[in-house]
Amino acid sequence: MNLRGVVAVSGRPGLFKLVGQNKAGYILESLDAQKVKIVANIANAKLSSLEDITVYGNDEDLKLVNVLANMASYKGEVPDAKAEPAILKAFFDEVAPDHDEDKVYASDMKKIVTWFHLIKELPLFTEETPAVGEAAEGLKVEDKAADKKTKTVAKTANVKTPGKTAQPPKKATTVSKKGV
Repeated sequence: MNLRGVVAVSGRPGLFKLVGQNKAGYILESLDAQKVKIVANIANAKLSSLEDITVYGNDEDLKLVNVLANMASYKGEVPDAKAEPAILKAFFDEVAPDHDEDKVYASDMKKIVTWFHLIKELPLFTEETPAVGEAAEGLKVEDKAADKKTKTVAKTANVKTPGKTAQPPKKATTVSKKGV
């Protein structure tokens, strides 16, 4: 499952795809049918990548990616987000059996189920997450390009700068004899 670039924005419903970044903030595109593009302010908005979100667990936290994968492979029908809290809790007991029932609220379950319904039609479940080796190779290529840029900058930095002789001479201060 590849959830790279899919984020949740604090204060906004739904999920967004990270398209780019500019001076004002992050450029995001909604994953719903409307495909609205917004700019989330860097200073105010808090973005949470779905890859990094975890669900409270009894022993250790459960990754949201694993919970969503369990929901996708669930044999029954995934309940609607507006279902009764008892139905959602029973569903979560099956797809995330180790979740902490005291810390995971019904509102959290509703949000996760809503997110699942948003991304279930997307090809995210069939895509593979890029391997760490591929990402490292991409960084090596960027590093080589950065080295070339550094070398060209170093060459331009060796250009002679004008010395003191090139500066205009200072004006001599003269004292008027009439005022003395």
